[in-house]
Amino acid sequence: MELVFREAKRDDLQRVVELIADDAVAARRTGSYGEPHVRAFEAIAASPDNELVVAEAEGVVIGVMQLTFIPGISRNGAARLLVEAVRVSRELRGQGIGRLLMEHAHERGRERGCALAQLTSDKQRPEAHRFYRNLGYEQSHEGFKLPL
Repeated sequence: MELVFREAKRDDLQRVVELIADDAVAARRTGSYGEPHVRAFEAIAASPDNELVVAEAEGVVIGVMQLTFIPGISRNGAARLLVEAVRVSRELRGQGIGRLLMEHAHERGRERGCALAQLTSDKQRPEAHRFYRNLGYEQSHEGFKLPL
């Protein structure tokens, strides 16, 4: 299967939302495709420090992730790559597509001068944690969130 990685287009958005919402944890917080997703897509597309990336095979979007490039003062002024919403079509999981998505993310981070890639993963996703550890990620910090 030949994969193409590209920035998402507006026409991809409904499929992107379907991919992101395709599990019990994410479905609750992602909701059904609608106007809030369109507004978020437009904000991401307008930002030079955000990319919504899709993986496409034979013209079908089969994976997605959001990349955010964050300038920083700590770590001697190093920029960071934040990886969010990594998803692969359920029927294609376990075939290495997620690994290729992440390799693409890391390459984009290096191209943008990032010294570190970071991500968060819900505690209810042990398979995802194993996946990220296998890629070399370390669970070095405790994460905290506060609804606003």
